[in-house]
Amino acid sequence: MAYRVYSGPRGTETISPLEKDRMLYKEFSSLDQAMSWARHVNDNGRTALLIEGDDGTHLTHTEITAALTHPERPPLHAGS
Repeated sequence: MAYRVYSGPRGTETISPLEKDRMLYKEFSSLDQAMSWARHVNDNGRTALLIEGDDGTHLTHTEITAALTHPERPPLHAGS
Protein backbone atom coordinates (compact mmCIF):
# COMPACT_ATOMS: atom_id res chain seq x y z
CA MET A 1 0.00 0.00 0.00
CA ALA A 2 1.32 3.44 -0.85
CA TYR A 3 0.31 6.92 0.29
CA ARG A 4 1.36 10.03 -1.62
CA VAL A 5 1.68 13.44 0.02
CA TYR A 6 1.44 16.42 -2.32
CA SER A 7 2.61 19.78 -1.00
CA GLY A 8 2.81 23.37 -2.14
CA PRO A 9 3.59 26.89 -0.99
CA ARG A 10 1.95 28.19 2.19
CA GLY A 11 -1.46 29.67 1.45
CA THR A 12 -2.35 27.17 -1.25
CA GLU A 13 -5.65 25.44 -0.44
CA THR A 14 -6.35 23.06 -3.32
CA ILE A 15 -4.80 21.55 -6.40
CA SER A 16 -6.58 20.73 -9.62
CA PRO A 17 -6.26 17.32 -11.27
CA LEU A 18 -4.15 18.90 -14.02
CA GLU A 19 -1.79 20.46 -11.47
CA LYS A 20 -1.60 17.21 -9.50
CA ASP A 21 -0.37 15.31 -12.54
CA ARG A 22 2.58 17.70 -12.80
CA MET A 23 3.39 17.97 -9.09
CA LEU A 24 6.04 16.09 -7.21
CA TYR A 25 5.00 14.03 -4.23
CA LYS A 26 6.60 11.99 -1.50
CA GLU A 27 5.42 8.40 -1.13
CA PHE A 28 5.10 6.39 2.08
CA SER A 29 4.12 2.84 2.95
CA SER A 30 1.79 3.80 5.81
CA LEU A 31 -0.74 6.52 6.52
CA ASP A 32 1.05 7.31 9.79
CA GLN A 33 4.26 8.05 7.89
CA ALA A 34 2.36 10.19 5.39
CA MET A 35 0.69 12.17 8.19
CA SER A 36 4.05 12.63 9.91
CA TRP A 37 5.50 14.03 6.69
CA ALA A 38 2.46 16.30 6.28
CA ARG A 39 3.09 17.67 9.79
CA HIS A 40 6.75 18.25 8.90
CA VAL A 41 5.78 20.04 5.68
CA ASN A 42 3.25 22.25 7.48
CA ASP A 43 5.70 23.07 10.28
CA ASN A 44 8.41 24.14 7.84
CA GLY A 45 6.77 26.82 5.71
CA ARG A 46 4.93 24.74 3.14
CA THR A 47 1.46 23.21 3.02
CA ALA A 48 0.40 19.59 2.70
CA LEU A 49 -2.34 19.80 0.07
CA LEU A 50 -3.42 16.23 -0.49
CA ILE A 51 -2.80 12.70 0.74
CA GLU A 52 -3.89 9.93 -1.60
CA GLY A 53 -3.60 6.23 -0.93
CA ASP A 54 -3.82 3.13 -3.07
CA ASP A 55 -6.63 2.03 -0.74
CA GLY A 56 -8.82 4.98 -1.81
CA THR A 57 -7.73 7.34 0.96
CA HIS A 58 -8.21 10.95 -0.14
CA LEU A 59 -7.47 13.66 2.42
CA THR A 60 -7.71 17.29 1.35
CA HIS A 61 -5.75 20.19 2.81
CA THR A 62 -8.61 20.99 5.20
CA GLU A 63 -8.90 17.38 6.36
CA ILE A 64 -5.14 17.08 6.86
CA THR A 65 -5.06 20.29 8.88
CA ALA A 66 -7.96 19.13 11.06
CA ALA A 67 -6.32 15.74 11.65
CA LEU A 68 -3.01 17.35 12.61
CA THR A 69 -4.57 19.91 14.95
CA HIS A 70 -4.37 18.73 18.51
CA PRO A 71 -5.39 20.98 21.41
CA GLU A 72 -2.43 19.88 23.57
CA ARG A 73 0.20 20.47 20.88
CA PRO A 74 1.49 24.05 20.81
CA PRO A 75 2.46 25.51 17.43
CA LEU A 76 6.08 24.83 16.50
CA HIS A 77 6.87 28.53 16.16
CA ALA A 78 4.83 29.79 19.12
CA GLY A 79 7.61 32.06 20.36
CA SER A 80 8.46 33.53 16.96
